[in-house]
This record gives sequence, C-alpha cells and structure tokens, in this order.
Amino acid sequence: TEITFNMLEKKAKSIGSYISDIIGPGNPVVILGEKSVDCIIAFMGAVYAGCFYVLVDISQPFVRNRKIIESLKPEMVLWDSECRYSVDEYLKILPTIHPIKDAVATQIKSETLDFIRCQAIDTDALYTIFTSGSTGSPKGVVIAHRSVIDFMEVFCPLFKIDDSDVLANQAPLDFDLSVKDIYSALKTGARVELVSRSLFTFPIRLVSYLNERHVTTLIWAVSALLVLSVTDILSHLKPDRVNKVLFSGEVMPTKHLKYFQEHYPNALYVNLYGPTEITCNCMYYIVETDFPDDKPLPLGNPFPNERVLLLDENDKQISEADIPGEICVIGSCLALGYYDNPSQTHAAFCSNPLNSRWDETLYRTGDLAKYDETGALFFMGRKDFQVKHQGRRVELSEIESVLTGIEAVERVCCIHIESTDLLVTFYIGSISTVDILTTARKLLPQYMLPNLFRCIDEIPLTKNGKTDRVALLKRYTEEQRTGDK
Repeated sequence: TEITFNMLEKKAKSIGSYISDIIGPGNPVVILGEKSVDCIIAFMGAVYAGCFYVLVDISQPFVRNRKIIESLKPEMVLWDSECRYSVDEYLKILPTIHPIKDAVATQIKSETLDFIRCQAIDTDALYTIFTSGSTGSPKGVVIAHRSVIDFMEVFCPLFKIDDSDVLANQAPLDFDLSVKDIYSALKTGARVELVSRSLFTFPIRLVSYLNERHVTTLIWAVSALLVLSVTDILSHLKPDRVNKVLFSGEVMPTKHLKYFQEHYPNALYVNLYGPTEITCNCMYYIVETDFPDDKPLPLGNPFPNERVLLLDENDKQISEADIPGEICVIGSCLALGYYDNPSQTHAAFCSNPLNSRWDETLYRTGDLAKYDETGALFFMGRKDFQVKHQGRRVELSEIESVLTGIEAVERVCCIHIESTDLLVTFYIGSISTVDILTTARKLLPQYMLPNLFRCIDEIPLTKNGKTDRVALLKRYTEEQRTGDK
C-alpha cells in the first residue's frame, strides 16, 4: 500500500469528519492495529478532529492492552480491519469499534474541521505513547503539538533530511522512535517506507528491501542495526544509497559502529539520546572521529531550545568531571505529563530546584551520566530498576508484577544483564520454566519477555529486607563462569 501526501490529507480529513460527528476535541482516539498506512491516516484523522491519537498494537498481549484501554476510557476506537489479528476480545470491553475503511469513506466537512482548527492551541495533546510502568500497569506519556513542532523544526535541518530522502521506518508506531520518521516526512516531503517487523528475522530480505526502495536514511534503534552487523550481511549485500544512520534506544557498541563506518565511510552517524517524556530526543552527537572499542560514545549536545543538566542527590548541579548525577531536562520538549496519573506526573515533572524565582518545570529522566575532563557527557545507566532492553524502555518491576500474578508463582526477581542485553528472571514456585515461559508469552510484549528463567529455593535479601539483586547477578555470573547453564 502506498499513499501520496495529497491523498493522506484528503483521507485524514474524511476520518476527522467522521470522528467529529461522535466526539469533541481533546479526547483520545484509540487506533487498534499494527504498523500500516491506514494507521497513519487514522493518526492524522484524529488530529483533524482536534483529538489525540493512541496506537494500541493489537499484536501485543490482550492483558496489557486492556490496561491501556481501561486507563484511556476511549469513546472512539478505530480499527484497521486489514490487520491480521482479531478484535473479538476487544469487543467484550469496548462499546463500539469503528473500521477505518468506513470512516475514510465519510464526506469531508470542511466548515467543521476549520472551526476545530481555529480553536486549537499548540499545547493541545497530539499523541500518547504508553511505556512500561513501575506499578505493573503501563503509563501514558502525553505529548503536545508544540513539542513535536519545536523538535522537528531543528531535527531535519540539523541532519540534512529533505524531500530527496527515503526513510526506512523500523520502529513500531507505538514507539516514539517512529515519530521522527512520520514527522520528518510531513515536515520535508521525504518518503517513508514502513518496514515490516518480520523482515528483521531475515537480514538478506531486509537488505534487499532497503535496496529496492532506495532507502537513504536509517533512524533505528541500536538493536535493529545490530541485526545487520552481527550477521555481517553488509559484506555480501548492502543498500548502497544509505547516507545517514541515526541510532538511539540504548548504548551503541563502538565495534558495531565501526562495522557500519567501514561499509559506509561517507555516511552521517548520529548518536541520539532521550526518553519518550522529552519528545524523542534531547541530545545528539555527530560521530566524526574513531573511538576505541572499549570507549563509549558521548551523548553530545542538547538540541536547540532544550536545556540538559546533571543534579546530584541533593539537587545541586554537577559540572565537575567524574561525578555521577541524574540527567534532567527543561524546555518546551517536555511531555504534558502521564495520562490520568497526577502522582507519577508530579514526581517526574517537578519544579526546577535551581530556580526559586518562578515555577519552572524540570523532568527527571532517572538516567545517570557524568562529564569527563573535556566536558563531554557520558551515559552511565539507570537510577532505578528501569532498563533499556532491545531498544525499548522496560520497568523490571512491571515484569515482576505480571509474573507474580501467575498461578504457582510465589516470588519473582528480574535482572538485566547489560553486557549481553538479557533479561534473567529468578522465581520461587512449583511451575516449570517451560510453563512459566509459555504463560509469560500471553501476558508480556515480546520486548519485555525474559530471555532466561531460573527456579530457585529462596530469593536472597539485603539486611534491610529487600531483594538482593546484586547477589542474584553474582549467582548468574557464577553460573556462566562454571558453565552451569
């Protein structure tokens, strides 16, 4: 399926007209589907109706999606009927589901849409993306129009993305990495190819696809790029038109970056950093020098109109080298907050402790970093138990909460092995590792599914009575050392 910008506008206006007959501006519009052209048409249709869109990936476990829907309480749900997944389970919890193909057939009501547009302001919500939550329930990050406009005004010029480019969209549409693909195209007129998730299982087919579509720009998660480097596919077949490689989601191993540099010596390479709550990214580093394999890439510079600083545990700003602190961000890039979750919003989006003159909002990322002697900033890891796994942000406590709910499971502790990007779950219970894995597949998205399960007699505790994650990490390391796998 393909669509021009002209047809996208017309079809989106039809959907906007359809939506505006049922709900008013400012409400969530849920789109049930996967990655597709129709889903993007529905996104823009929600925008024309003055609403904000939320993709609920129907390929993900129903249990988790139900929590998202219960949080939103949507009155408008659009369904991509071309999707290969059934909506039978959703019909039990939703009053009505509207097929996108019906909505797109609606006659455009220009006066209604014009009236909605003239009432809009740039702090209205544009979309909500649900990320992993520490309570066991996903939390919705609400992003305003202003934040996306502000970001895209500088993102495309900085990296010379224009209407001659072809972007290969790797990320799912419910992952904020996809925002850069969609809105780079809307900003510049570049073409976007929606790459099927299945192609990443077959590197040769993936590269052939990129060649056939004349792709120039990869704005991908690090884990997706590693599919190409680990298999050494570029030594045999490579997309020759690629000239920009922008990566984020986790730390790029330097030796894998060198692999791409060897095959694309003239390409632009950019290390991007930033959580969903700050609208895609707040820092960038253009790689212009060679790095040793054991030296990480710096985070680089803040994007224009964004301020990034480090705070210590006493909320004092850090500017000296080799002192770790929490990355905090200020600017119009910040999300409006978490959907219907004031307590978590106030905890993360707080008043800047360095400014006593007025109430200036600051976002605490929970990420730790430190400066080196040259003033370059380097990522150190998570402040809490939130980790990056397969390029996606994961709360270990959410995995634990879900798995603890399984019958015959008593206690659970999940740890992340950063060096190999593995999620290892230790548990106490009478259920076998095969059965707990089978059940977990029904409850957790693929990117949150533990790679290994270990049934143990007891979970070690610290002197304060908390789970001793360090002891479990040592146990796993010892198992690997002795070959007890």
